[in-house]
Amino acid sequence: MSFLTPLFMLGALAVAGPLIFHLIRRTTRERTVFSSLMFLRPTPPRLTHRSRLEHLLLLLLRCLALALLALGFARPFLRRTAPTDATPGQARRIAVLVDESASMRRAGLWPEARARVEAVLRKTTPADQVAVYTFGRQVSPLVSFEEWKNALAGERIGLVMSRLAAVNPGWTSTHLGNALISAAEALADADGEKKVPAGPREIVLVSDLQAGSALDSLQAYDWPKGLQLDVQALPARNPTNAGLQLVADSPDADREATPAVRVRVSNAADSVREQFKVGWSRPDGTDFAGAAIDVYVPPGQSRVIAVPVPAGVTGLQKIMLRGDDEDFDNTVYVMPPAKQKLSVLYLGADAADDIHEPLFFLQRAVPDNPHLTVRVVTQAPDAPLAPAIAQEARIYFVTGPMNAATAAELRDQMLAGKTVVFAPKSADAAAALGQLLALPGLGLEDVQPANYAMLAEIDFQHPLFAPFADPRFSDFTKIHVWKYRRVNAAAIPGARILAKFDSGDPALLEIPAGKGRLLALMTGWNPDDSQLAVSSKFVPLLYSILELGGGLASQSTQIVVGDPVPLGDVGTAGEATTVRLPDGTTTTLAAGTQNFTGTLQPGIYEFSTGARMLRVAVNLDPAESRTAPLPADQLERYGAPGPQAAPDPVQAARREALLQGEEAESRQKLWRWFIGATLAVLLFESVLAGWTARRQTRTVNPGGLAS
Repeated sequence: MSFLTPLFMLGALAVAGPLIFHLIRRTTRERTVFSSLMFLRPTPPRLTHRSRLEHLLLLLLRCLALALLALGFARPFLRRTAPTDATPGQARRIAVLVDESASMRRAGLWPEARARVEAVLRKTTPADQVAVYTFGRQVSPLVSFEEWKNALAGERIGLVMSRLAAVNPGWTSTHLGNALISAAEALADADGEKKVPAGPREIVLVSDLQAGSALDSLQAYDWPKGLQLDVQALPARNPTNAGLQLVADSPDADREATPAVRVRVSNAADSVREQFKVGWSRPDGTDFAGAAIDVYVPPGQSRVIAVPVPAGVTGLQKIMLRGDDEDFDNTVYVMPPAKQKLSVLYLGADAADDIHEPLFFLQRAVPDNPHLTVRVVTQAPDAPLAPAIAQEARIYFVTGPMNAATAAELRDQMLAGKTVVFAPKSADAAAALGQLLALPGLGLEDVQPANYAMLAEIDFQHPLFAPFADPRFSDFTKIHVWKYRRVNAAAIPGARILAKFDSGDPALLEIPAGKGRLLALMTGWNPDDSQLAVSSKFVPLLYSILELGGGLASQSTQIVVGDPVPLGDVGTAGEATTVRLPDGTTTTLAAGTQNFTGTLQPGIYEFSTGARMLRVAVNLDPAESRTAPLPADQLERYGAPGPQAAPDPVQAARREALLQGEEAESRQKLWRWFIGATLAVLLFESVLAGWTARRQTRTVNPGGLAS
């Protein structure tokens, strides 16, 4: 017999109580009537020591009651031999994640990663199930659970290590959160396929755990129960690092500045270096092409500098950083900024030097600068339009009536993808608007407010007004409108109102037409109609129109390794596209391919389809330069299971025995029998004690004398 709470057995020591009480001789309280003692000689009492036990049956009953009560509280149970577990150590399922992102290219990390993986595999047993994955931006299986199971036990480690030896760190960013989720789901899928109870599940993460790792996907992830995470953090041989990243030009950059490329130099917080050199690299990468720029970056800080394009030097493709211990992130690839040339066709009867006409302000709003040359071609509205001029122009401005042939030509260009900006100076241009939209009955009405009108209800979600979405720039109330044209927007199919006057009339409409669009501005920007041309909003709004119409190529788009490259016009040529990769190899894409998804390394990618050519610079993700280690508890903050110590076999056996004892005791409930026996003994003792007391009374007073 065993006891669940054996400490209650100490209560059995209470049996000493009845023994003590039975040995105590108490002076009798009975009084006996006797005659006078005057004739007796006084004699002192003789002391005697009596230790004789009396009423032994009562003593035994009382001791037995206390012993039974102690046994009941000790919760006894009969231990039965449990069947021997055929699988004393359940087979584990282990998913090993090996980081192959760009930050693992640092010195010493990849050999250490292979050594850690081999050490983990050598601790497995033949019954364990293992799968090995590599991850960067995507998770790739190296050895699946099925391949591990089918391989011979002695060949499994060799299989993994041979495949891992053929892998080297790539150039992608570290999406650590997605990798952990993929491994957890792979373990869950393996559990679902098995018919036996699931054994221990474990993810072994072998990574440098750099601070630039993407963990956002873990915020809403519900981790499976019973999953363990063993983090094998790899220490870097050179803990300091400085990185170079490309910085997009800000919208308010100086357009008159010398062409330059802005880059950011960031230095690690624990770096011992703070002096660096930055400059354009020669095509062979051996040295700087021209004078380098000295940059001072204290540890833990960053600096943005502009690297001018050397004059007269061709073949420039990359900017490099020198003076750093780790060089994997010391190069950015960039296409030197080329001057864009844009042709704009203006249809109107304006004089170029008339300060009251829209043409005067249009020509001066887009002056030549090192980045852009805008050529404004003027055309009389009643003169024949040369097809070459119409074809060359990207955007057309119409301010007055025009002949039917010109309107038909502009409509054809608009249906093919061009943009027409219609800003009539009077309601007489209604016929031109109707011809452009193929709506002959469309009319306009001149409106002159009592004081002035203002722009209201502007759609800042539209790309045209997106640059003004910031509250600092969204106030258009200071632009007063003296005259405008009223149009019935409901009569124009597909018209989208981008802005309204405070009277509720449409101020700016976008009307789709084929592949192109028509922007209808219901007031002129010249001073006779409004204050738009003399406001600070005119030039940014004009550049937004040029970008929306495809006249300006965006200079701020940056593509990092792993991002798809939109091919644009190159992919719509209807022919196969040839891709030249940075390493010099070529590949061919099927006709009609719109996006290229094979950007696996930084460098310049060249896409050619017939006579069309597209060159794109692809760079390393800036997050990979953040090589400082993650905080020790960062993964736990996202709910990842923390490290768990190996279970103690002795403690596990004791815990198992305790659980079995609790189950047996709750099933047998022997304590109820002991409590019942205690009550029965106490009842019998009470009856026996009463009978003994009555018998003594009759013996002491046989004659019935009163006591």
